[in-house]
Amino acid sequence: MAEISAKLVKDLRDKTGAGMMDCKKALKENDGDIEKSIEWLRQKGIASATKKEGRVAAEGLVESYIHTGGRVGVLVEVNCETDFVARRDEFKTLVRDIAMQIAACPNVEYVRVSDIPAEVAAKEKSIEMGRDDIANKPAAMQEKIVEGRIQKRLKELSLVDQPFIKDQNISVEELIKQVVSKLGENIQVRRFSRFVLGEGIEKEETNFAEEVAAQAGLNKKEEPVAEAEPAAEPKAEAAPKKEKGKKKK
Repeated sequence: MAEISAKLVKDLRDKTGAGMMDCKKALKENDGDIEKSIEWLRQKGIASATKKEGRVAAEGLVESYIHTGGRVGVLVEVNCETDFVARRDEFKTLVRDIAMQIAACPNVEYVRVSDIPAEVAAKEKSIEMGRDDIANKPAAMQEKIVEGRIQKRLKELSLVDQPFIKDQNISVEELIKQVVSKLGENIQVRRFSRFVLGEGIEKEETNFAEEVAAQAGLNKKEEPVAEAEPAAEPKAEAAPKKEKGKKKK
């Protein structure tokens, strides 16, 4: 068995957030292999978190996050079982990370796949069934391909199925379960809203050249000038009449 140093235990604890004794046990169970120990802890964390999912979680925090520049904002409610846990730094960090995750995922609309309305799934199926690349395949194969695509699409809409922005090796759901394992309480994301500056407002299309001209005052409409009627052509002057002169004597 590999020697389990204090540094190795600390490294595993930093990567997983698990307790010191849990990390030490995980390393012993996996001969000091830190990657296998991480997987072992995740499995244990998921097992303990699943047992707590049925318990009432009515405390927690409502967190806001405004992204740099003020163009994207998020409100999220995350629940736990007691006010004591809601005040823990680990819980506050989790809620903050979830708010940032929502801000970074413009396609996410629901907390979990089970929250997605049936009509949304039906619409996705209708779209996929009409794609040209499966038109010539047998019906059974079409159904199988479409089902796989729909599940993938629904997970793209689900917050807890997203890869965690700070660690792409775990999902948001796994992150929550790690914190559940550490704090010993049921933790649930209840709801969220994402705000994008100007979203839904129909913007007026403006011709750039015309806009510049307008700002420069060059496109003021001039009053139409009535065209002057063409002047009458001057009449030809009559040749001067010759005066009848007196005959010279």
